[in-house]
Amino acid sequence: MGMSRDRLYATLGLPRATMERRLAKDEPLSAEQSSRVLGIARLIGQVQAMLDESGTPAGFDAGAWVGRWLGEPVPALGGRCPAELMDTAEGQMLVANLLARAQSGAYA
Repeated sequence: MGMSRDRLYATLGLPRATMERRLAKDEPLSAEQSSRVLGIARLIGQVQAMLDESGTPAGFDAGAWVGRWLGEPVPALGGRCPAELMDTAEGQMLVANLLARAQSGAYA
């Protein structure tokens, strides 16, 4: 995705120390932590599906694009960055719906 672990943890509202410990001990994530991680994976899949429908430009990396886009202020979110909403299921749904509206031309 082109973002640091610290930024990813912050975006998903996951405590750095907890995540690093789980990684070091090869422990599974909790259901809530897994849900947050899967939410960002679904968002990348959504962008890739959008590209597949419209014709994937050569060299376009959906994960890297999502990583950058999450950190950009979006007028439809009142100037907030999508990353600010990715720490809850409701926020992730709002961000996914925003992308779907953008694809359909109803971006506002």
